[in-house]
Amino acid sequence: MSFINDNFMLKNEPAKKLYAMVKDLPIIDYHCHLSPKQIAENYQFKNAFDLFLGGDHYKWRQMRTAGVPEEYVTGGADEYAKFKEFAKTLPKLIGNPLYHWTHLELKRYFDIDETLNEESCERIWNKCNELLAKPEFRAQELIKRSNVEVICTTDDPADTLEYHAQLKGFSTKILPTFRPDKAVEIGKETFIPYVEAQGIKSYEALVAWIKDRIAYFDSFGCRLSDHALEYVPFGVGDAKAAFDKRMAGEELTKDEIDAFKCAILKACAEEYTKLGWTMQLHIGALRNNNRRMYEKMGPDTGFDSINDLCIAEDLGAFMNLLEYSECLPRTILYTLNPKDNYVLGTMLGCFQGGGIAGKIQFGSGWWFNDQRDGMEAQMQALANLGMLSAFVGMLTDSRSFVSYPRHEYFRRILCNLIGKWVAEGEYPEDYAALEKIVTGIAYYNAKEYFKF
Repeated sequence: MSFINDNFMLKNEPAKKLYAMVKDLPIIDYHCHLSPKQIAENYQFKNAFDLFLGGDHYKWRQMRTAGVPEEYVTGGADEYAKFKEFAKTLPKLIGNPLYHWTHLELKRYFDIDETLNEESCERIWNKCNELLAKPEFRAQELIKRSNVEVICTTDDPADTLEYHAQLKGFSTKILPTFRPDKAVEIGKETFIPYVEAQGIKSYEALVAWIKDRIAYFDSFGCRLSDHALEYVPFGVGDAKAAFDKRMAGEELTKDEIDAFKCAILKACAEEYTKLGWTMQLHIGALRNNNRRMYEKMGPDTGFDSINDLCIAEDLGAFMNLLEYSECLPRTILYTLNPKDNYVLGTMLGCFQGGGIAGKIQFGSGWWFNDQRDGMEAQMQALANLGMLSAFVGMLTDSRSFVSYPRHEYFRRILCNLIGKWVAEGEYPEDYAALEKIVTGIAYYNAKEYFKF
């Protein structure tokens, strides 16, 4: 039997019945990092390295852990040699989701049943490359074959969105997501060059520019924003004074930074609320820990980790500020630190309302939690503290065009978890009710929540 078979990860009979209800539903990928340029140009992948390893820092981290020299990870080695080093690493990744993801990808896109290792590497490399040379394996065709209905990319406010414009006739909706981190993170070295590049000279001009760009993104069908935050800032100081001080080249205190960031995020939230957007807050990454490698390779290359902060008080104060000012939009809260699952799970209930089912969402297991245990822990916390049935489900958060089996992975985990509760007598075998729950989480809740 193939390692990836019909009952993969489905460990009870109710789970198998539930998965049959969701397996063929379309995918709404409401947060990812795919390149709009590659989609618009219908990019043709050069080979299996380009497709599977080209920008995947998840894999790079594990290759380094296995002792693979950097030359064969991100360096100048031959691409087949790099792919072979990954193939040699893969059998060692027992318990790691990369083992499952990789074999799901090989099965779903290339109909390859054998496991990837040093011995099978050349055969799999040749078969993948033979198929990648065909038109039906270009970027747009991979999206179509994955049954993806909506993709929300992640885009800087200064982006022209020219590639989104080119994709307006594509069968899958390709929508931008507003990601203004460079305009928010006043304490970082990138802030002054970024603001100056937009010709912004005052705090008032910055706020006006952000609002103008939000309106521009909205004209392209944007339905979400995204903010990457070590913690959710809360402050009541003078944001204009902080801006002027920073632009003069002076260092800011933490209180000044928090007051500025809080004010900018509130200005953004006011616009999101007017337009019916959803605000995503990704909380808890400690980035670029390895300074030497950051200086050599830049961000997003595999040197980030989980932060360990107390986030509850400032998060609650920030959410309360928006709610009290009547500008709290639909919001999805993600934590990178699973210790905060119950912080977010209880915070949700304080700000629900407005006649919107699950207005404040606990986002799916993110990044280091994007694996079976992490996703189950997130869903169990949500079920214990709130309403799992209102959950908007999975997203890829990926740069890979073959990451869509992660939705299958999530759906199998979801159905197995709920199936376990049914099998153990904790929920009745009412398949009419269960179908509404699992199909909602897998697809329909997101479609309604985001108004796609």
